[in-house]
Amino acid sequence: MVKTIGNVIFTDKLADGIYSMTIETEIALSAKPGQFVSLYTKDESKLLPRPISICQINAKDMTIRVVYRAVGAGTTEFSTYKAGDKITLMGPLGNGYPIDDINPASTVILVGGGVGVPPMVACAEELRRRYIKTIAVMGYRSDDTFLQEELSIANESYIATDDGSLGTKGTVVDAIKLNHVKGDVILACGPKPMLSAVKTHAKYTDALCYVSLEERMACGVGACLGCVCESTGIDDHSGVNNKRVCKDGPVFLADEVKL
Repeated sequence: MVKTIGNVIFTDKLADGIYSMTIETEIALSAKPGQFVSLYTKDESKLLPRPISICQINAKDMTIRVVYRAVGAGTTEFSTYKAGDKITLMGPLGNGYPIDDINPASTVILVGGGVGVPPMVACAEELRRRYIKTIAVMGYRSDDTFLQEELSIANESYIATDDGSLGTKGTVVDAIKLNHVKGDVILACGPKPMLSAVKTHAKYTDALCYVSLEERMACGVGACLGCVCESTGIDDHSGVNNKRVCKDGPVFLADEVKL
């Protein structure tokens, strides 16, 4: 983990309120799918950074790509950055998905919802490098989708939309069931209701399931306990049924956390 100044290489608007930024940074040399970075604004009155998941990692070019929703002053500021701007960031943070532990003969289902879609791109790229069969199932509000071209590297790809304007009308689990998607491992990221449904489906189908949680964060390094989630076991750090999403996660074995 380092705190460093990166160079903005490219920015783009992908969908309504969704923006992409490619940053040249040494963080790319050690980042793994599922990890995140903390981005600092130029406004010195805003002390806390914004945690954003890593969408793509290019160690050769020393770049990472982040894709985020502009919802507040900080992320809105990031959406105005241009190529050549500098940005202060810290990372890589969190534990990432345990892709090293996945049996190469497995079929992996990637499940993303909303701003949980971006980290699935890094997972898809790493799994493809390892020749592991991958099925992508992504959920959106409408047909204003993003990152579908990047996810087309998966062996199969499906979409669910809330309004039914594209793909399956309903949830990602609806899409999984209707398209008879089967896999040995599920890697998921998105809102808690989605993750809860995916966890239930994984238990029913006897699939190993890992979930990446989204929580408001302050320090991003596990010191402030501002992003704890309820765990099924006692945490060695706190002595209670809590896990720090930024430090112990954001990726957890689904059975380790209550959703």
